Amino acid sequence: MSTGNAGQIVILNGPPRSGKSSIVEVIQETFEGPWLNLGVDAYIREITPSRYRPGVGVRPGGERPDLEPLIPVFYAALYESIAAHSRLGLNVVVDVGHHNSYASPNNILVDCARRLFGLPVLFVGVHCSIEIIMERRRRSPIGRENIYLTGSEHEPVPAPVLAWQREVHIPGIYDLEIDTSSTKPLDCAAMIHRRLENVRERPTAFERLAASESSE
Repeated sequence: MSTGNAGQIVILNGPPRSGKSSIVEVIQETFEGPWLNLGVDAYIREITPSRYRPGVGVRPGGERPDLEPLIPVFYAALYESIAAHSRLGLNVVVDVGHHNSYASPNNILVDCARRLFGLPVLFVGVHCSIEIIMERRRRSPIGRENIYLTGSEHEPVPAPVLAWQREVHIPGIYDLEIDTSSTKPLDCAAMIHRRLENVRERPTAFERLAASESSE
């Protein structure tokens, strides 16, 4: 499932709690060969210094303008690492939440696409209903998002959660789209596997993004 000697890259893009991590686990456990996880959560927890977190995980809405000058280079470093792994023949799966809703929009996704030019990339949009996302937040709180986990009587769905739903799938250019509201991780991974086995349409989503002037 790769082009030439390069390892295949699968990028899962969607909001927090949309089920990306569960799909990553299935891919790593069931797909042929080693699949390295270079996702955002690992990058934040293990690589980014605590005083610069959430780094690439900054939510939509310009919440941390003080960090924004660093976010493009953080993403650049992450994607250069993805490219390096692929060029060495290693398959890579990445779970991310791209958006362009910063205090100063910077079209990071386009830059990331250009950094993977010439490599086999499958860009997957991971959708999930807001109801399921809120249910998952109530069941399993995680670190920095705890304050937005359950909402309140006056704000049943917190504004940051709604912002993720609205912003993460702009511009919506994908090779494959899946909905975890009704599809289990194992079946989502199977859809990805089938897509990788088929002849790729050209240009791919990342080729289209790399050729664009902006991600809007």
